[in-house]
Amino acid sequence: MRILVTGGAGFIGSAYVRRLLTGAEPAVDAEAVTVLDKFTYAGTEGSLAPVRADPRLRVVRGDICDAPLVDATLAGHDVVVHFAAESHVDRSITGPAAFVTTNVLGTQTLLDAALRHGVRRFVQVSTDEVYGSIAIGSWTEGDPLDPSSPYSASKAAADLLALAYHRTHGLDVLITRGANTYGPYQYPEKIVPLFVTNLLDGHDVPLYGDGGNIREWLHVDDHCRGIALAQTRGRAGGIYHLGGATELTNRELTGRLLVACGAGWERVRPVADRKGHDRRYSLDITTSRHELGWSPTVDLDKGLAATVDWYRENRAWWAPLKPHR
Repeated sequence: MRILVTGGAGFIGSAYVRRLLTGAEPAVDAEAVTVLDKFTYAGTEGSLAPVRADPRLRVVRGDICDAPLVDATLAGHDVVVHFAAESHVDRSITGPAAFVTTNVLGTQTLLDAALRHGVRRFVQVSTDEVYGSIAIGSWTEGDPLDPSSPYSASKAAADLLALAYHRTHGLDVLITRGANTYGPYQYPEKIVPLFVTNLLDGHDVPLYGDGGNIREWLHVDDHCRGIALAQTRGRAGGIYHLGGATELTNRELTGRLLVACGAGWERVRPVADRKGHDRRYSLDITTSRHELGWSPTVDLDKGLAATVDWYRENRAWWAPLKPHR
């Protein structure tokens, strides 16, 4: 199977590529893997270093909005796994145009090329944020989309485009929507790597508002395993939730990271809350459990400890990505 992975130098995309090429996803026969990535600030060559010498891997530097490049790159592939996206909510609030361009127009460019070249499957990797906020209970795949930020709105639009190509053209499309994901090789702007690297460097960490916003946390290995199972077992037109099962307030998460890094609460700096900050996310994973045989397996405490250890031991990867202080 020849697989095109867009955004394959980013956090989750690079983890997927590494797992494919090291045999960690035995259900996926990865005869060849092509990474198409623009290598913006969040995509790094270092994230692919462990598998860069694998002869099955080809890396193409380019923009998913570049239709001629996408057309030439996608030709001959059986499956597209589409990770490429602008993904940081704060950046989307101050500069939404890039999110609409990449996440919506880029997805449409890929879908057109996938249809033209007759790919067997298109996996749209999405997010729980498309649903907005939920006070109690958990979202099912049939719940209406109600995004709060330009980022989540652009991902919701991309999801709807993908489903439209399935319904209109019969393109074999499916969608995965994952919970907040953590693990190695995550660019240090998201809360876990930002807090860990700040604490390791002796700096304070910024905690939004009252710290009461609730997220469920999913290790990147569990996330990738769910995507692989959706790719191989999912039904065309299906939507699959990849939830983390463990919910924490941001304040509770901060406390665990402080302990893991040997720091105290004096290192926490309260900051004004983000505009439109969703209060709680929660995904019902019944469909993924029944249809894919998937549920998260990485214990959060063990996963966070291993992640902190990775950042502690791999300063050479993340230090150049941090702003100069």
